[in-house]
Amino acid sequence: MSTPDNASSAQGLLRMLRDGFWRRIIANSDRAHRRVFVAATFVLVAVIGFADFLTGFELSLLVFYLLPVCMAVAAVGWRFGTFTAVLSVATWLCGDILAGARYGNPLVPGWNALIALSTYLVVVWLLSSVIALQREMEERVRQRTAALTNEIAERERLEKVVLEISERERRTIGHELHDGLSQHLTGTALVAQAVGAKISARSAEDAAEVTRIVSLIEQGIEQTRSLAKGLLLAEIERDGLSTALGELAAAARKNFRIACEFQCLADVDLGKSGTATHIYRIAEEALRNAVRHGKATRVSITLSEDAGCVGLEVRDNGTGLPSPERRGQGLGLRIMAHRAAIVGAEFSIQAPPDGGTRVQCQLPKMRKQP
Repeated sequence: MSTPDNASSAQGLLRMLRDGFWRRIIANSDRAHRRVFVAATFVLVAVIGFADFLTGFELSLLVFYLLPVCMAVAAVGWRFGTFTAVLSVATWLCGDILAGARYGNPLVPGWNALIALSTYLVVVWLLSSVIALQREMEERVRQRTAALTNEIAERERLEKVVLEISERERRTIGHELHDGLSQHLTGTALVAQAVGAKISARSAEDAAEVTRIVSLIEQGIEQTRSLAKGLLLAEIERDGLSTALGELAAAARKNFRIACEFQCLADVDLGKSGTATHIYRIAEEALRNAVRHGKATRVSITLSEDAGCVGLEVRDNGTGLPSPERRGQGLGLRIMAHRAAIVGAEFSIQAPPDGGTRVQCQLPKMRKQP
């Protein structure tokens, strides 16, 4: 009588574990499917036993009983797998005896059955251990995935809160500039005008100096109102982005005394008003960085649409990108990248070969919202 050795059994076990059939059995091993698998196990044992009887005792089919044994372990558990192993050995032994096997020593069939059962029990133990380990790993992965999902959701929520706080602080400072400093400067200009009118009769030269002071104060009032307008910017309508960017370029020409051009290459209509506001803020931050840090004298803002994507490009002729160390510490760059991530856009900043800096933002166009 031939019996399978442990090496071949282990190799067969590994091949069965790699097969998707066993993964499906493990995945569907709930109470509703267990009865089906239990019935299939008994049927397999009976079919293999009958085939073993037909082939005679000279040709052993003992290795094929591993199929119902493994199915029993995967579908129900190691206890049912042990029972199936005992049943398989008994079926195999009875089939050989009915096929005409004769033993000179009555201990021989018992010894063969013990060796076969030991092999099956090793397989049951290995398979049950692997399944338990796999389920434990899957549970850990589920827990870790849930924890990461919650952490990402919480981080996104906090980032949105931070942006909302930032916008609220912008509006607060804008109100203070418009209603406080601007009004104070206006009052100062009126007082200066009154003083100039009084001294104009005594000294024309002093009156001219006062007039110049009033002019400077009025310029300060205009700059204050312009800053307040930018800080008090309300949410841009989804089809008003090009208008807002045009006004941004005009304000940059006036306030920073630079050549700033805006080109709108397509009639852009974004799906949400909040998206347009984030795109505008990205352009505003890129323009501010170009003037303050890049010392740019020429900036171009381009809004386009190509292949279903809305594209924003801000390019300048400044000193270029900062060093990688300082770039990672730049708050403005991180804010722009975060705003792009919120609206689902791809953000990039590059140094073109001809100098300067190019900021790009590619946004997949959404469906129009009513």
